[in-house]
Amino acid sequence: MKAGFTMSRNKKILNAVFVLLIFGLTIFYVFHGEDLGKIAAAIEHSNLYYWIAAVISILFFIGGESVIIHYMMNTFGQRTQLTHCFLYSFVGFFFSCITPSATGGQPMQIYFMKKDRIPVAVSTVILMIVTITYKFVLVIIGVLVLILKPEPVMEYLRPVTGWMHLGIALNIFSVTAMCLLVFHPTLATKIMLSIINFLCKLHILKDKEYRIKKFEGIMEQYRNVSTYFWTHINVIINVLLITIVQRFFYFFVTWLVYKSFGLQGTGMITIVLLQGMISVAVDMLPLPGGMGISERLFLEMFVPVFGAITVPALIVTRGLSFYTELLVSAIFTVVAYITIGKRKDSKIS
Repeated sequence: MKAGFTMSRNKKILNAVFVLLIFGLTIFYVFHGEDLGKIAAAIEHSNLYYWIAAVISILFFIGGESVIIHYMMNTFGQRTQLTHCFLYSFVGFFFSCITPSATGGQPMQIYFMKKDRIPVAVSTVILMIVTITYKFVLVIIGVLVLILKPEPVMEYLRPVTGWMHLGIALNIFSVTAMCLLVFHPTLATKIMLSIINFLCKLHILKDKEYRIKKFEGIMEQYRNVSTYFWTHINVIINVLLITIVQRFFYFFVTWLVYKSFGLQGTGMITIVLLQGMISVAVDMLPLPGGMGISERLFLEMFVPVFGAITVPALIVTRGLSFYTELLVSAIFTVVAYITIGKRKDSKIS
């Protein structure tokens, strides 16, 4: 137990150091050589009401996932409280923001769902479907932009087309792999059994027969959930439509920032698509919250849009869309620990 705890603690420390390092390098990159007085003056003259609208938009973005989780759980017959689904979403976004490639979000969501007596097999499949649709929307945006080549958007994307192609390719690979795991449970079973056998050979796991028997019970539930959604495609379509709206709320923040500076001349659709393409590019990269690369792409793409106030616009946009999301999610993660996390572990697995 002590060794496991130490490894876990060391991993947390290394992750925290990594996040702080990336954050420090990002701050240096953004502010290096800039006139802080001019930046502050530009931000000071922006319209606060648009900022409030942007925060509301971010809350709708996070709430969109909560609605999806609640909808799918109830569709499958797993009763959940909507307020707890909101907490699952805040937990997911918080840990996704502070871990590379957003890898920490779903495991923590599953942890809290298990505390709420939701079987791991059910929560795993549902959260994978959430992730698939989340990334599939990015794939749709990226592919449509590259096929239709809207002129104003392509002009702004020209300096970063390599990042866009990489992002689309990585998301397509990720979506394909997860679809195989969700909708091909036999393959998922073979993969997991191979992993269990390998870990038992290395003596990392003990009592092989017990592990396999327990895993087979989980996979039986997994197959039931997977089969249900495979035969209820209308549920997946509804989730996809909700996800499109959810994503729009996130991309919409950049346009609200644009309006907060009193700028005109660039349409809302163009700005929303540009922000969407940044998400396409950074979503699969191993950086917490896309820190560093998101700022770089913004500065390269949005100079024709924001002109001399591109850096102040970046600071406000990222401050509202990422750091506000991180802060609010952190607060509600604490609430989740107080209201859900202190429950005794459920025996349902």
